[in-house]
Amino acid sequence: MSLSSWNDTPTKQSILDFMTSTNDKKSPEYIPLSERVAAFDNDGTLWVEQPAPAQTELLLGKLVEQVKADPSLAQEDPYKGIVNQDSVFLQALAQQVPEAIIAFLSGVGKAWEGTTPEAYEAEVQAFLDHTKHPRYDRPWTDLVYLPMLELFDLLSGNGWRIFVCSGGGRDFMRVYSEEILGIFRENVIGSAPEFAYLDGRLVRQNALHGNIALGPGKPEHIYARTGRTAIFAGGNGDVDLEMLQEARFRLVVVHDDEEREYVVTAGAEKLLAAGEQGGWTMVSMKDDWKTVFSK
Repeated sequence: MSLSSWNDTPTKQSILDFMTSTNDKKSPEYIPLSERVAAFDNDGTLWVEQPAPAQTELLLGKLVEQVKADPSLAQEDPYKGIVNQDSVFLQALAQQVPEAIIAFLSGVGKAWEGTTPEAYEAEVQAFLDHTKHPRYDRPWTDLVYLPMLELFDLLSGNGWRIFVCSGGGRDFMRVYSEEILGIFRENVIGSAPEFAYLDGRLVRQNALHGNIALGPGKPEHIYARTGRTAIFAGGNGDVDLEMLQEARFRLVVVHDDEEREYVVTAGAEKLLAAGEQGGWTMVSMKDDWKTVFSK
């Protein structure tokens, strides 16, 4: 349960101090086991998000297939931006701008409408098995952040229930969450389709289950799943701001390591400012992590 891949910096110590104080029943900071809920963003917080979230290539490819089957779709959003390689639209997707994600998910919902969970997951697994990151030439599942896995171990060893909440797609994450993140599927929450039981099987519907899990949608999903808000929360972008504001311990992953990972501030300006002004725990990849990746 030690944070061995973390450097001995004030950042690491702040996490350890929080564990100590919240375990001490005599401390005013003590947190009962029933209230120990921790929630984390996924892309950019637990694994590489650049140059675009892992699932983007799979989803874009699926929408291109739709256009090939029905060329008339190329005249409407989100297909138009994809077919025309609209840099503004694609950048908005990469930065998880809510309006772009909502438009994108409308196409995704249509693409897999009527598909069983098993069929969808088989496509995701095949994608993960055969797709490598363009910079590292390694499977995406090799690019999980080891320090965050160690943090998960520390939290769970101290009685915290860990949830991963992402706007990027709950069901995509559930395919690898148990093997790679050590998180049960039911603890992966966030943007997802509705399901219906039709003709003896579960199938995906072309409708979102609740709001998209970006911005205010994150604490909404966390509360709907747990009946609580997260006391410990971690994120890396502006879409995580509300989730962290609701927490007591606020951890921000700062992408400032050009050599081992990326330097990124776009789409995180509000979160970085709030963290600096509020004295949140700002995790510098460059300074706080001895090792970045799990493999």
